[in-house]
Amino acid sequence: MAGAVKLIGSYTSLFCTRVEWALKLKGVQYEYVEDDVFNKSPLLLKHNPVHKKVPVLVHDDRPIAESLVILQYIDETWSDNNLLPQDSYQRAMAHFWAKFTEEKCLMEAFTAAWKEGEEKEKAMESAQESLGFLEKLIQGKKFFSGEDKIGYLDLAMGWIPLCLDIIEEVGGMKLVDAEKFPSLLEWAQNFTEIPLIKERLPPRDALFNYFHKIVGLKRSIKH
Repeated sequence: MAGAVKLIGSYTSLFCTRVEWALKLKGVQYEYVEDDVFNKSPLLLKHNPVHKKVPVLVHDDRPIAESLVILQYIDETWSDNNLLPQDSYQRAMAHFWAKFTEEKCLMEAFTAAWKEGEEKEKAMESAQESLGFLEKLIQGKKFFSGEDKIGYLDLAMGWIPLCLDIIEEVGGMKLVDAEKFPSLLEWAQNFTEIPLIKERLPPRDALFNYFHKIVGLKRSIKH
C-alpha cells in the first residue's frame, strides 16, 4: 500500500520493538524517529496527544497509537506474511492472549519488581500464576502462532525473551525457571534465534538502565 511510513519510537521500548518486528516481517520500508521517553518531543505529542506514549505509526500522515492496535493495522494494510490467523475464532483468541500477556503477565512482573516485602511475594505469585497460562498455551508448539513461523501472538509475547530476565534482575527475584516453564523458555529460545528478531534486539545494558530507572522512580513515589 502506498504512503510514507514513519515510526516514532524508543529503542528501550519493548512495545516499539514489536512494531519494528512486524514492519520487517511485512517488508515495509519505514522511517524511524527516536524519541526520549523521559523528555517527550513535540512530534510525539502532536501525533499521540491522548496517551503521549511511543510507539506511534504514522502512515500517509495518519497516526496510529498503541502497539497491539498498530500490529493489527500493519497486518490488515500489508497483505504479505499474515500475522493474525485467518480463522475468526483463532484470531479472537490471539487478541485475547495478547491483551492477557500485556495487562496481566507483564504488568504483574513489573509490579513485583518494584514492590517490597509481603506485597512483593504476592505480586510474584500472581505473575507466576499468569505466566503459567502461557506455559500451557505454548506446550506442544514451536511458536504461539501454532505454525512453523512466528505470528501476531509471538510478537506480542516478545517482551518475555526481550526483558523478563532484566525485570527479574532489577527486582531481585526469579519468576521463570526451566523446571516450571520449560516450554515457554524453549519458545523464547526459538524466537530469538530467528535472524530478523535477533537483528532488532535492543542493547541489554540500555534496557537494564531503563528498567532500573523506572523501578527506582516507582519505589521513590511509594515512599
